[in-house]
Amino acid sequence: MTRFVVPALLLVAGVAVPACAQPAPVTAQSGNVRVFDVPAGSRLHDVAPAPDGRIWYTAQRTGKLGTLDPKTGRIEEVPLGDGSAPHGVIQGPDGAAWITDGGLNAIVRYDPKTKAVQSWPLPADFPDSNLNTAAFDGRGRIWFTGQAGVYGRLDPKTGKMDVWRDPEGRGPYGIAATPDGQIWYVSLAGSHVAKVDLDTGAPTIVEPPTAEQGARRVWADSKGHLWISEWNGGQLTRYTPSTGTWKSWKPAGERPRVYAVYVDGRDTVWISDFGANAVLSFDPAIEQWRRFPGSGENANVRQILGADGLIYLPESGLDRIMVVDMRAR
Repeated sequence: MTRFVVPALLLVAGVAVPACAQPAPVTAQSGNVRVFDVPAGSRLHDVAPAPDGRIWYTAQRTGKLGTLDPKTGRIEEVPLGDGSAPHGVIQGPDGAAWITDGGLNAIVRYDPKTKAVQSWPLPADFPDSNLNTAAFDGRGRIWFTGQAGVYGRLDPKTGKMDVWRDPEGRGPYGIAATPDGQIWYVSLAGSHVAKVDLDTGAPTIVEPPTAEQGARRVWADSKGHLWISEWNGGQLTRYTPSTGTWKSWKPAGERPRVYAVYVDGRDTVWISDFGANAVLSFDPAIEQWRRFPGSGENANVRQILGADGLIYLPESGLDRIMVVDMRAR
């Protein structure tokens, strides 16, 4: 692995420039890792693959959706509306960016072709839902979570939105679709996993073996296993719905804080560990970890996504996006 740390002085066009005076964007590179600065103060939260090899990110503090072109380093940002505070972003089956916006309390769509921004507010009886993440089911509908204790579904074709309350109250956070189009979400405060009925929305609660583990995010691999990041438990956990079996792995370190989880196209599992200030990849076949240090202190990677062998890491604490190239690995 190539170890890469951004120093206090970065080389820009061969000249050492103080970090605070960097022209935006600045690109740093070392081996298979590149780092891009986004506008200072963005507090970017999540990232997602965008068309043509670009990367979307949510600028939570400034209420914008950003687009980074890693080939040129060029960044474009689109305001999402007064009061916006976007959390999650994913690419929908229509090629658009779909955003969970906690500030607007709405699901937002950005069309990269027309540049149009469209939003669907939650019903009035679900105010301040603290929207978190989203996933599309096998029928083309987007499901979402809200940490205030809700989860819901929007049909983009009809605009019909349904919202339900989690049976155990506050906490719904991560959400994922399995290869067969089923939807599962996890609850950070409730420390449980739930499968939703795609027709009725009714949840089936599954309790992980580790109590009060703080299940934060979830992702499915190609075989339908669910991989769960346990924030309080400090471990990576795999749940196999077909057999009901569980297995967990704890990263090295005194106090792991596992936040993000993502499974790439090779079924390698990626997590961010706030305790180690690093992102780790995990190979389930040999049960071995590989470490990618943050580009600076308190990088705080809040989501991990990728495409075509590239892994995207939003360093929310530094307003940077790290791109790890795994294509030759």
